[in-house]
Amino acid sequence: MESRIEKELDKEPLVKILESYGAVSSGDLIPLLQQIQLLYGYLPPKILTELSQQTRIPVSRVYGVATFYEQFHLQPHGRHTIKCCRGTACHVKGSPNVVKAVQKAVNVEPGQTTEDMRFTFETVACLGTCFLAPVMMVDKDYYGHMNSEKVKKILQSYA
Repeated sequence: MESRIEKELDKEPLVKILESYGAVSSGDLIPLLQQIQLLYGYLPPKILTELSQQTRIPVSRVYGVATFYEQFHLQPHGRHTIKCCRGTACHVKGSPNVVKAVQKAVNVEPGQTTEDMRFTFETVACLGTCFLAPVMMVDKDYYGHMNSEKVKKILQSYA
């Protein structure tokens, strides 16, 4: 059953993307998905099905690529994405407390988006910045040596 959002999606942006490519091959799938996500904010199932029909790339391949890469989202995402590292170095230095502070500040669990679509909260295996442990990332900004007070202050700056 389609949600209200799915029914209201405009296919025109997809048509324009496909027109800009001319002949589309399966090698174009990742850049196509990147452009679709940029325009829609995520990869709506209705648009992915339409992409498959228009390009003759099997829908199973479209979903296979969309679910393989972490950069792609099949659900609407907030304007800002908060990522908390749960790697060993961060864990030892207090990342569970950082995660709890984020949950309290934005009132969602990891993997969820706030009702106002401001934040999506994720925990990740590693952000590759162990020397800053514990680490939080908001969009493309890294914040190191985190604690509960820093979390609140930083997230308020994204209001």
